[in-house]
Amino acid sequence: MRILSPAISQLARLRMGRIAYFMQYPVQVQQQVFQNLISAAQYTEFGKQYGFSKIYKIEEYKERVPVHTYDTIKPYIQRTMEGQQNVLWNTPIKWFAKSSGTTADKSKFIPVTVESLDECHYRSGRDVISLYYNNFPDSDVFTGKSLIIGGSHQVNKLSEDSDSYCGDLSAVMLQNMPFYGNMIRTPDLEIALMDEWEEKIERMANAVIHENVTSIAGVPTWTIVLIKRIFELTGKDNLADVWPNLELYMHGGVSFTPYRDQFSKLIRKPLMHYQETYNASEGFFAAQDVVGEEGLLLFLNHGIFYEFMPMEELGKENPRTLQLQEVETGKNYALVISTNGGLWRYMVGDTIQFTSLLPYRIKISGRTKSFINAFGEEVIVENSDTAIAKACEATGAVVNDYTAAPVYFSDQGNGGHEWLIEFETAPDNLDSFVTILDKTLKSINSDYEAKRHKDIALRPPVVHVLPRGAFCEFLKSKGKLGGQHKVPRLNNDRNYLEEIQRFAATMNS
Repeated sequence: MRILSPAISQLARLRMGRIAYFMQYPVQVQQQVFQNLISAAQYTEFGKQYGFSKIYKIEEYKERVPVHTYDTIKPYIQRTMEGQQNVLWNTPIKWFAKSSGTTADKSKFIPVTVESLDECHYRSGRDVISLYYNNFPDSDVFTGKSLIIGGSHQVNKLSEDSDSYCGDLSAVMLQNMPFYGNMIRTPDLEIALMDEWEEKIERMANAVIHENVTSIAGVPTWTIVLIKRIFELTGKDNLADVWPNLELYMHGGVSFTPYRDQFSKLIRKPLMHYQETYNASEGFFAAQDVVGEEGLLLFLNHGIFYEFMPMEELGKENPRTLQLQEVETGKNYALVISTNGGLWRYMVGDTIQFTSLLPYRIKISGRTKSFINAFGEEVIVENSDTAIAKACEATGAVVNDYTAAPVYFSDQGNGGHEWLIEFETAPDNLDSFVTILDKTLKSINSDYEAKRHKDIALRPPVVHVLPRGAFCEFLKSKGKLGGQHKVPRLNNDRNYLEEIQRFAATMNS
């Protein structure tokens, strides 16, 4: 690997020139992306339906094409999965990323084109490394291998005539990765693409402990599970003792805030670096470009045209969306995208805030359906993650996962929030943990603070401690263990919370 390292690192540094260009000319770059997308898809069925050949301006595009959710664009995707082509995109679509952000029974299948792989996901991956080298020019990350904790895939059998495949995005990327990418990653595809996660973790741990791993990429939850199994196999309690050259952990998918303290204990190394990415099934949107600063650099030249919907427009028949030059920092926007994967004015379901406008940096603030606003308190995931982190810091606790939901007004009392929390390390005092959780929410969310004033509208939160492993076992019972599946952290109704409570009760019986 040391032979390849200088060449790869030089290529990564050269990419910084193109990154600097879209940082300097963001609006112009997005205009070109828009024109390329419309031109490519004008003779598709979708393009003909909405008159792409007669669209020259962004405002015309907004007037002609409605904002889509997965449910409204699903019929086009379904036909593509059954073997029809030139429906949403002008090149053959053979791969679909299976996405399930919650424990809902139905999965989403997002089209993955050759263009979206090459110009979005793989290009973004190279840009992440370029940004890392820009911060740490003396890095030796390419002298070893990258441990990628991916998903799995299976043949899509919806049509006997189609040569289509589906799986987690990470698995789709691994299966189609260029040969040079496979040279610098571990474990082998046979293990990386296994379906059964418990066996997969076992085989992965045994396969990688003797490798020279210099970087890790994966969601925090499964990374922690793997690290703990590696400790059991090696007798170590510090991952730096297993892999002395480990220097980078690339994470995304969920907020890293509740996990940061836990990782600092699992990987005790002064020069360990952490880089956040925003890579969804629908596209690779952003990555951290400045160490220690909040916000991820929005990738503007990667086959995605962005629109930003103010939160007050959600649910309207013809919602208003904004372009880059119209957004403001600190405001929540629902993310709407058009992509070279065949998604058109598609609402991803995430909400973001801009932390910087020069260049454009964002942070994920929540989900359009993952929040608690039963009483006008407007609590989003960013709020709850911050409050959990503060409570952990003050009480010595470590949280594995959590979910929360409202308690509605009744004859017995006023409303409130109920939390189910699974601890890796329980707090010294649970009452103190709850108090700090509540105080932090008040300090960062004025609407919550107003509703909590003198307990008039909202009473103090109620926290129930779940057995360790409860969330994983619940997902396993749903056939949703592994990959991108996760329990939503905030819910505006009590359905998930009560279902998990019932399941946890069976674990204790």
